[in-house]
Amino acid sequence: MQAIAEEYATRRRQFRKVRLSWRKSTGSRRSIGWIPFKRTAIHAAHGQVKFAGQWLSLWDSYGLEAYRIRAGNLCEDARGRWYLNACVAVPTAESTDRPSARRDVGIDLGLEDLAATSAGEKLSAPQFYRGLETKLTIAQRARNKSRVSAIHAKIAHRRKDSLHQFSTRLVRRYDTIFVGNVSASALAKTPQAKSVLDAGWSAFRTMLRYKCDFAGATFAEVNEAFSTQTCSACSSRSGPKGIAGLGIREWTCGECGTVHDRDVNAAKNILAAGRRRLAEEIPALF
Repeated sequence: MQAIAEEYATRRRQFRKVRLSWRKSTGSRRSIGWIPFKRTAIHAAHGQVKFAGQWLSLWDSYGLEAYRIRAGNLCEDARGRWYLNACVAVPTAESTDRPSARRDVGIDLGLEDLAATSAGEKLSAPQFYRGLETKLTIAQRARNKSRVSAIHAKIAHRRKDSLHQFSTRLVRRYDTIFVGNVSASALAKTPQAKSVLDAGWSAFRTMLRYKCDFAGATFAEVNEAFSTQTCSACSSRSGPKGIAGLGIREWTCGECGTVHDRDVNAAKNILAAGRRRLAEEIPALF
């Protein structure tokens, strides 16, 4: 109760509000669906966790007995399912543990393709929200709250699974990963908001960051200014410009004649900017 009251007071100061509208639990109007705990309040053994004097069964896919559980919380999602979220200490790999041959890659985030690498690999934007938008609309018009929650959860799980698979593949393959610093929050205020939010750029970068830390790889965000306009072969800005150039997916450099894929060329420029940043501490393209 003290931890809940402390969190409530913290958020009141953060958002400068006297009263907060915390999400109510699906089971009871008097439940907030969130229970924090400290390190001494929980214990894991034989596939269960002991909390507040009670043994709770759970799907222990990680083997919690092997870790020392720190502070965390029990929380309920929109479908009424409870999860245990806990901080644990895990060993991290050192950069020296990886192969001596350094491999680096630049990644350009977009909407036509969710991500394109400097090596030419692409992850197509699956558009999970738009794929289930019709079913979601029907459920919302029918005021079927449980169905709406289930569809939203399905969209989120599909997106997370796709991002996890791609980010894990990149971290296993490369030692240094550079990503453009495209602003999802800014583009979410434009007519492309649905596609931007469905892409999950922020979640993808977060996954890359902590997976690189765990694997002993290097992750950095670099300024992607002019990355689509700059030729990765001769560095001349002869590429498509402005809103009218957004639909141009391939272009030929007017200086050297190199034919570019728009996203792959941008990823190559991001890689070059990242290399300069590591060597000379230059964060932007020139």
